[in-house]
Formats: sequence, structure tokens, C-alpha cells
Amino acid sequence: MAPSPREAVGQRFDPALMQHARERTWAVLRGIRERMRPGISEDEAKLEAARVCRELGIERLWHPVLIRIGANTTRTYRQRSDPRVRLGENDSYFIDLGLVFDGHEGDAGDTFVVGHAPERQACADAARTLFGEVAEAWRTRGLGGQSLYAFAGERAEAMGWRFNHAIKGHRVSDYPHSVHKGGDLGDLEATPSSGLWILEIQIAHPTEPFGAFHEDLLTGAPAHMATR
Repeated sequence: MAPSPREAVGQRFDPALMQHARERTWAVLRGIRERMRPGISEDEAKLEAARVCRELGIERLWHPVLIRIGANTTRTYRQRSDPRVRLGENDSYFIDLGLVFDGHEGDAGDTFVVGHAPERQACADAARTLFGEVAEAWRTRGLGGQSLYAFAGERAEAMGWRFNHAIKGHRVSDYPHSVHKGGDLGDLEATPSSGLWILEIQIAHPTEPFGAFHEDLLTGAPAHMATR
């Protein structure tokens, strides 16, 4: 059976290099986390991220580095941050990276807490847990993209969090995936293949101005989550 046009890849595509790009992207994310400190702004954090990217030898970005702090963690990728926000003593932030290594795209995102902020920690933990549940439903039940996001919304509500339905995941491949026009995972009726799709999860507190984000590559093995 011919592969779906939505899962097309280039001639140089290599699943092993996709995994390598995934692992290296998570390494960069952890390096950026080590440089986050109370008082830092998002623009200052992006400068630190650029330094980490240079030190760890990325080939290029395939999407701009996104770092959201505090109340900005409820905003989507396309929404602009409030530039006045700085990381508080008891606060949270998330990092979203799209990096290219050896011509293949990595995409990773995770949420972290500084100081003592139990509700924010619970939100960050919930985003990781929800990601794991949705990824496991894909592995064990073969759910299609639309069904995966319907399941994610139901589980988020049951867990007591607001689910951001505007975040729907997307394709990755050898760079650039955009030439294949794979579209959003949340619009895919079929079961997504392993190693080609990014599952994105964004949730928020039902009443307070903070949220959490987690994303990773859907693969046959359990998700490679960043160390807290």
C-alpha cells in the first residue's frame, strides 16, 4: 500500500536520524532549563537559548525558539507574549524548540517550575501525564489523529484542566517537512505512523492565569520526557 501523501518524506529521510534529532533537541532543552533563573525575561531567555544552541551544535532552527513565562504560558504559539512578564521566585515557564540536526527535524517542549508553586507544578505534571496517556492510546488502540485529540480533551476535563483545542500537533521529517503539506495531527482521520508526527498538549488552570505545555515525537517506545 502506498504511503499517505500526508506522510510523505524526502529522499534523504532516515528514521534513525529522526531519533537522533529528537534526542539532541531534548538535550538542548535541558541546557536552556539550566540557564533559567528568577527575574529573567522571555527575550533574555531566548538569548540564553541561542547560546546553548551554538554550544550544542544545532544545524539550524526550523521554527523560532519559544519560551513562555508566567501568565504567558496560557498563550498559543501564534499569540504574542506580554513582554513585561519576568520569571518570578515561585513561577512556571515552558520551552518549545524546533531544531534541525543532520537534516532532520526535532521538536520538543516541556514545562518547569521554579521555587514553591504547588498548583503550577501540578499543572506541569498533568501536561506530561496527559501526553503519556494520549501517546499510549495511540500505541495500544491505534487511534487516529482526530480521535487522539478528542480523547485528550476528554481526559483533560476529567483531570480538572482546560484543554487548548487550538493546539493540534503536526508533521516532522527530513527538513523541511513543510514541502509535504502534512497538516495538523488533530485533523488526521487515519492512525499516524511512528516517527513522523509531533503530539502537542497544552492545558491551563480553569481559573488562574497559568498553563503548561508538553510535546514530543510519537514513537513506538514510551515518550522521552525531560528530567524534572
